[in-house]
Amino acid sequence: MSKFIFNLLFVLSTFSLAAQDRKEDSLLVDKKDSGHLLRFSFDASKLLLNQLVDQRSVYEFGVDYYVKGAIYAVAETGFGRSNIDYPDLKYTTTNTFFRGGIDKSLFPRKKPQDWGMGFFGLRYGVGFIQRKEASYSTNDGLGTIIMGTVPSATFSAHWIELTGGMKLELFHGFFAGWTVRAKFLLNQKSFGDLKPAYIAGYGAGEKATAFDYNFFLSYALRWSAQK
Repeated sequence: MSKFIFNLLFVLSTFSLAAQDRKEDSLLVDKKDSGHLLRFSFDASKLLLNQLVDQRSVYEFGVDYYVKGAIYAVAETGFGRSNIDYPDLKYTTTNTFFRGGIDKSLFPRKKPQDWGMGFFGLRYGVGFIQRKEASYSTNDGLGTIIMGTVPSATFSAHWIELTGGMKLELFHGFFAGWTVRAKFLLNQKSFGDLKPAYIAGYGAGEKATAFDYNFFLSYALRWSAQK
């Protein structure tokens, strides 16, 4: 029994020392040179989507900055438009948007130059929307066509996003990566009866929940931590 206890204590102490070494190595990397990174991105997938979908267009850009540990601060912006051209309803909308939040890397950085990451994150988004005057026609049920217009209007949209994705360094300073997003609109009722058909940065204005995908190409500026 005493031999078993001695062997068990020896094994546990070995594991403890190994874990401590790994912890110290990890801290050494962080303290020695955690480094700085400022990464600029644009969404290449939206360029393709703009060619495939005639009724709308959107352009998205982003920047993220390494804060510390596994945390990155993220800011994103863009603009777009949509054109509704049905026989009974016609109008256009334009808008710009801004998103801000954080990403948390799921993988530890083993080396100071290691900036590839799998991540999940959180965003707050706001869009500023301009809807032009809308024209419509409707049947009153007795065979009479009624035509009219809805005055132009401006709106703001607010939403929360949950994100996840990956960013990989293809070669020095150049990255590619994808992001999936689940979006939750916070103020849909403020749009009134004629909701924006499409909100760049969010999605369909008539939906309280939207899902989106980005394929980003990025270039990063990196520099060493101050000694």
